[in-house]
Amino acid sequence: MPTDAAVSEQFLTAVRARRSIYGISDEPVVPDARIEEIVKEAVKHTPSSFNSQSARLVLLLKQEHKKFWQITTETLRRIVNDAEQFKSTLEKMNAFAAGYGTVLFFEDQKVIEGLQQQFAAYKENFPKWSAHSSGMHQFVIWTALESEGFGASLQHYNPLIDQEVKQTWGLPDSWALIAQMPFGKPTARPGEKTFQPLEERVKIFK
Repeated sequence: MPTDAAVSEQFLTAVRARRSIYGISDEPVVPDARIEEIVKEAVKHTPSSFNSQSARLVLLLKQEHKKFWQITTETLRRIVNDAEQFKSTLEKMNAFAAGYGTVLFFEDQKVIEGLQQQFAAYKENFPKWSAHSSGMHQFVIWTALESEGFGASLQHYNPLIDQEVKQTWGLPDSWALIAQMPFGKPTARPGEKTFQPLEERVKIFK
């Protein structure tokens, strides 16, 4: 049985290893069942305000993943009229589409509105708390996927793609799209990460 310190160090090691990785391929890394397990465990155990459990996730694998990035590409093509300017956008879309899957992060606005009605004194805070919880879901899944050997990044093409995504996969109107996480087998290393002095970012009082 590992000690508590060993367990926390394993967790921190995974946290340190999590990076934005944009070069990804569709080569399998682990069985699909393991990816599904990660997503379900994250949804089950990641905290939410008032235990609201407002997070809603969609896991797109293989061709469904590629369909999502095709939808995103065509949506952006209609907005960026300049063909030359669109080249860099297309390169980005193709890089994401080259991966194995995408996790879509949603928050169910029905749940949030219900809490606002039930606890009116905190009405203004529930959307903020919902965003906090979504961020934690994103971090948990991102870190877990990279621990399995995937590379991932976090993208935000909402709200431009929201309606078509809901129509394509038959999702409820109350689900608000927050972020998209393409992942796949890494084909490139992340860039160097720099850190600002911790003394300016953390204050400790004893």
